[in-house]
Amino acid sequence: MGSRARARRVVAALGLLGLLCAVLGAVMIVLVPTVIRQQILKNVRIDPSSLAFNMWKEIPVPFYLSVYFFDVVNPSEILKGGRPQVRERGPYVYREFRHKSNITFNGNDTVSFLEYRSFQFQPAKSCGLESDYIITPNILVLGAAVMMEDKPMSLKLLITMALSTFGERAFMNRTIGEIMWGYEDPLVNLINKYFPGMFPFDGKFGLFAELNNSHSGLFTVFTGFKDFSRIHQVDRWNGLSKVNFWHSDQCNMINGTSGQMWAPFMTPDSSLEFYSPEACRSMKLIYKESGMFEGIPTYRFVAPNTLFANGSVYPPNEGFCPCVESGVQNVSTCRFNAPLFLSHPHFLNADPVLAEAVLGIRPDPEEHALFLDLHPVTGIPMNCSVKLQLSLYMKAIRGIGQTGNIKPVILPLLWFEERGAMEGQTLQTFYNQLVLMPKVLQYAQYVLLALGCALLLIPIVHQLRNQEKCYLFWNSSKKGSKDKEAIQAYAESLMASAPKGTVLQEARL
Repeated sequence: MGSRARARRVVAALGLLGLLCAVLGAVMIVLVPTVIRQQILKNVRIDPSSLAFNMWKEIPVPFYLSVYFFDVVNPSEILKGGRPQVRERGPYVYREFRHKSNITFNGNDTVSFLEYRSFQFQPAKSCGLESDYIITPNILVLGAAVMMEDKPMSLKLLITMALSTFGERAFMNRTIGEIMWGYEDPLVNLINKYFPGMFPFDGKFGLFAELNNSHSGLFTVFTGFKDFSRIHQVDRWNGLSKVNFWHSDQCNMINGTSGQMWAPFMTPDSSLEFYSPEACRSMKLIYKESGMFEGIPTYRFVAPNTLFANGSVYPPNEGFCPCVESGVQNVSTCRFNAPLFLSHPHFLNADPVLAEAVLGIRPDPEEHALFLDLHPVTGIPMNCSVKLQLSLYMKAIRGIGQTGNIKPVILPLLWFEERGAMEGQTLQTFYNQLVLMPKVLQYAQYVLLALGCALLLIPIVHQLRNQEKCYLFWNSSKKGSKDKEAIQAYAESLMASAPKGTVLQEARL
């Protein structure tokens, strides 16, 4: 009797434990998604107490700027009207450091900041040195020539004389470091002396000079603390809610984020919008596919084919015109009227006539397409590669002798890639707290429910087995029916022996 009582207590305890597990599992199935959502919202908003705040403040991901230059092979032939030929040089790789300063939390659920950038050359990752020489178009000469096309002939002849006096030519042989970070130009010095403020730079002119040890403007973005629906969205840039570089309200709109984080809980129907001060416009990327990065699920977003399409191919881009062939965007209106164009590297996704006009241009979707891989639950980038090309429109201008007989052409100057991927302790912390922990909670709820159901089966099975053993059989002198004979056969199989001529009847206590 004692062993049976202990068995009943154990079975009862297991049943109670099973009930608790099942109830806890069911409660978790209902509550865990809400808890996870609340924790993610708490950790991705711009708040000093959030997990992502330090990542947002000073990006721990190592970023690299890789620059590829187009070395002009035949400058003399170009001046005579020949087809340009270029060869790609590089990459010249720089470690990019970013940090935010002047962080100010405002009363309307926004935060304002300046993000500074600096670059350090990485010889070990580069295919060449900053001291390498290349032949490149002289932007000051060729750009000024196009800008002077409709000016009086007397003024153009004066410009020609000034350029000749200072030894300025259509093409120049400069080092990578000079082209990147600036070189002394006597003509620029003279203009800055007598016409201060005409140029945005003082003394040195370089394609990336204004980016090093500087910021890209004052951003004001929503923190998501009070209104989650606008988290990371840009409210203003340099105090503006829209820019005035373009010819339509839609193109002048400042949409999306500042390009570092996006709203969490993305779906394949989501798109990535961000404002780029360098491109002077907002850009939108579209979903391509899902994938994995170091065990973390990601969504890959890419540029649509219409990103740099002209207005005739994609009417919403009409505001970015005046346009030329589709696939390049005229950025002269935000680059001091210099005839500069932005596109994908090697004129990817552009009108084929652009690539055919320059020997040495070979667009490759695998090599030249940009992408961003984001963790869709948090909206934080895991791996990204942004690639853009800068080109110069040049042609012969009557009255400016330095331009010779150059045929109209959009000549690529360089293309660059900004790339970064989360790694090291930052990646591990992100994985543990924002990927692994929610996954453990999701699995735990179903494990508890299954375990609870299994434990609840134990007392049920125990009860059924005890019922089978609680049958008593008794003797009867009456002749039995077929049913009693069947019962007798079953009883005989359970008992060692039974007297002849008796019928066993069943009785349940």
